[in-house]
Amino acid sequence: MSSGPQRVRVVEVVRETADAHSLVLEPETPELFASYRPGQFLTVRVPSDRDGGAARCYSLSSSPHCEERLKVTVKRTVGGYGSNWLCDNVVQGTTLEVLRPSGTFTPRSLDDDVLLLAGGSGITPVMSILKSVLTAGTGAVTLVYANRDESSVIFRDELLLLTKEHPERLVVLHWLESVQGIPTAAGLRALTTPYVDRQVFICGPAPFMDLSQATLTAAGFPGEGLHIERFTSLTNDPFADVAVVQLEVEDDDAGPPAEVEVELDGEVSTVAWPRRTRLLDALRAAGLDAPFSCREGNCSACACVALEGEATMEHNEVLDAHDLADGLLLACQALPVSERFRITYQA
Repeated sequence: MSSGPQRVRVVEVVRETADAHSLVLEPETPELFASYRPGQFLTVRVPSDRDGGAARCYSLSSSPHCEERLKVTVKRTVGGYGSNWLCDNVVQGTTLEVLRPSGTFTPRSLDDDVLLLAGGSGITPVMSILKSVLTAGTGAVTLVYANRDESSVIFRDELLLLTKEHPERLVVLHWLESVQGIPTAAGLRALTTPYVDRQVFICGPAPFMDLSQATLTAAGFPGEGLHIERFTSLTNDPFADVAVVQLEVEDDDAGPPAEVEVELDGEVSTVAWPRRTRLLDALRAAGLDAPFSCREGNCSACACVALEGEATMEHNEVLDAHDLADGLLLACQALPVSERFRITYQA
């Protein structure tokens, strides 16, 4: 299975709000997208003459458990090169290049009760999780959704329909700045405290996510149950050919390579992992099609699970302490400490 660029055709553009479009996609190689998980994202190539190209990560709002096509939702942002280009230029029939679905913002079980907090376009991965739980699981879902006003509510009609179809399992609580003002800790606490025993997924603007995390933590929500999706703009081009990099170190005697057994796409391989080389580079140098996107420790596209062994990471903006305790590792930033490893890319 290839982790390189894939071509997808836009078969429909849905205007969700005045500044948010959903792009319904038809992949040239559908099997590469069949096993994506709710809450994951696509990395999209945006045409650009800029040095390093332009690529942006957009969450999938479709659910792999519903009979619907692949779909990403893009909200225009002020000064946002990628979002403005996609909203202004993409029409039915446009072909885009994307990388395979990635990300760790996914529920372990669709049978768990979940609390979802979304602000603005943060509803996109949350919507995928919501539909997946209702369609393929048995869990109850409560969504707290913050927006400027009623006209800026993405998926408004779809959410209304889902509440009618699942009245005993789905509760949608809207927070409109035009009515209630900017979200507050007291307000969020009042809405969320009844669900303190649930898994929580939070996505939206950084101030909203920070407020939600602080409020829920203070209210007694277990830290290991809080899942937060954070994106940063990519500064390199994940679609370009990238040479394997050996890190420079002062000590020339780095020691013998570690050995890593990796499960990827249903196959198990064993490769050498030189002490000065990041895991992703070691795997790709050995001919394995390990996934990646930003190569900067900012997106989690390369995340794998260490079943055995200890490693360090040079940079990490997306995995929290609980992810690390579960063994998650960013392959693009990982250097070996142990002599032997077992890792898996399986869900």
